[in-house]
Amino acid sequence: MKERAGFAYFVHALWKFRFLTIMLIPTLAVLIVNSYMPMFGVFIAFKNINYIDGILGSAWVGFKNFEFLFTSGSIWRITRNTVLYSLAFMIFNTVISIAIAVAINELRGRLAKAYQTFLIMPYFLSMIVVSYLVYAFLNPDKGLMNASVLEWLGVDPVYWYSEKAYWPYILILVNAWKNVGIGAVIYIAAIAGIDNEYYEAAVLDGASKWQQILHITLPIIQPIIIILTILSMGSVFNTDFGLFYQVPMDSGALYPVTDTVDTYVYRVLIELNDIGMSSAAALAQSVLGFVLVLLTNSAVRKINPDQALF
Repeated sequence: MKERAGFAYFVHALWKFRFLTIMLIPTLAVLIVNSYMPMFGVFIAFKNINYIDGILGSAWVGFKNFEFLFTSGSIWRITRNTVLYSLAFMIFNTVISIAIAVAINELRGRLAKAYQTFLIMPYFLSMIVVSYLVYAFLNPDKGLMNASVLEWLGVDPVYWYSEKAYWPYILILVNAWKNVGIGAVIYIAAIAGIDNEYYEAAVLDGASKWQQILHITLPIIQPIIIILTILSMGSVFNTDFGLFYQVPMDSGALYPVTDTVDTYVYRVLIELNDIGMSSAAALAQSVLGFVLVLLTNSAVRKINPDQALF
């Protein structure tokens, strides 16, 4: 009886909110097509795919495809690069995005909107375009750094695409330039929702701007910061392929500091043309990311249950 009553209530709610339900259908269809239907291909990671027998007719090989990643002599290097870069991006971009959001929040009128537009524009640029912008700076012969900056400082030219020591910093700066704008917009929206009465009361108590930021702004937007951090943990084992492949121009001399799981798998598997191995690598990344999200959320729930994602 309870199940029938629950189903009847569900149908009644759908009819009552039928117009909202109809508006939800396109978004739900996109979610199913792009997020759930591709899950059917997970079993490809456990098969030896060949084009004659097709996906369903190809032979099962169990976990053999995963041996490609875990028996590779480069597994430590690519895993180290992937994890360290992801953590560096997450920490650096979060700090810069919050700082920019707080600074823009202090501006008023058209100037604030102009800054928001200017900061968010790089996010919509293709990574190929970004790679050529970086190349315009770092070109060994006519790049801005060698031809103008270093020459003016009296420093010898640097062959940037063969000097690996500089690239961890270059990649972090390029990633920040491209992504902090969209992060700042999220935090600006969160700050805009703070009641002005908090700041008015703080001014009456003699609080400075810095004290208002520390004791009002940051504590109130802390749940948003935690939620975004938890979600970011899911992509620790995934990297921006374009950033690590296109921006360094796939220079072999830079592999020790630019090679990640994504670029390594791409370079090796484009030669082997093995769909099963590439699917196994993607599945391993997804599973590890999912586990990290669960662990991070569990840690947050133990510290403060109200700020956990679920």
